[in-house]
Amino acid sequence: MTKIYRNFTAYFIFVVPALLLYLTFYLTPLFNSLHYSFTSWNGINDPVYVGFDNFTKALSDDKFWVAFKNNIYFVAFSIFIQVPLIIFVAIMVSGVKRFLGFYKLTVFMPSILSTASVAIIWKFIFAPEAGLLNQVLRAAGLDSWTHIWLGDQTLAIFAVLVTNGWQWTGFYIVLVLAAIFAIPKEILEAGEIDGAVGWKKARLLTIPLIRPVIGVTLLLSVTGAMKALDIVLIMTKGGPFGSTELMATYMYKQAYSLSDFGYANAIAIVITLFTALISLILHFFNGRTKEESY
Repeated sequence: MTKIYRNFTAYFIFVVPALLLYLTFYLTPLFNSLHYSFTSWNGINDPVYVGFDNFTKALSDDKFWVAFKNNIYFVAFSIFIQVPLIIFVAIMVSGVKRFLGFYKLTVFMPSILSTASVAIIWKFIFAPEAGLLNQVLRAAGLDSWTHIWLGDQTLAIFAVLVTNGWQWTGFYIVLVLAAIFAIPKEILEAGEIDGAVGWKKARLLTIPLIRPVIGVTLLLSVTGAMKALDIVLIMTKGGPFGSTELMATYMYKQAYSLSDFGYANAIAIVITLFTALISLILHFFNGRTKEESY
């Protein structure tokens, strides 16, 4: 009985405060947002219940669908470009014998910078005249390749994608590296004896053994892409002509530029549901790959 009491005491001390914090700072705002999504509210007057009007407004709002499409670009970039690049670089770095700490620090460094700092750095890099990218292209004699990167409706979204990816790719590389270094050496040595060397070892041993971590990395990368906000506001403000608008930036403008907090909260709920749906799909496929690996 004393042991049970002690365990209960430890449970109360360590778990209950965390649950209270979760309820206070996550679930409470979420339910408040859900409540206001069914209202018309300018932030000053009393909210007026309007039912599903805000959600039907989103369905017929062309600007919202442009923002939704751009979020799809962010998700696709995470799945098909960022995560494969993370795995490739992590495998390459894991084979380095000298200066490993230096390489890990180099790839991790961007993730410790604030998003505002990263956005300002890359806004300068993409600047049309004094920007580093165009200066390098001119120095290489490729003047025809120079562009107003953040002012081009086609190229601006790719500039923002590269910036967002640059900031967080290093963080995920370190996660994957930790998983690679946790693989028992005996397994890798046995594989090498059987002829699994180089990329064959990576394909047949390393990647299957770190698959759970790859799944977590994919999930974090995609959900992080769905939360992109400040990097777009600083670099392009959603322009030019909405070509880099995301659901989060559109929500922000509805709330703090137009004072339409009801509609902004409806968009926030759509973002939450869409992110949850993607997370469930990724979790499902990650679970299936685990079963197949067994």
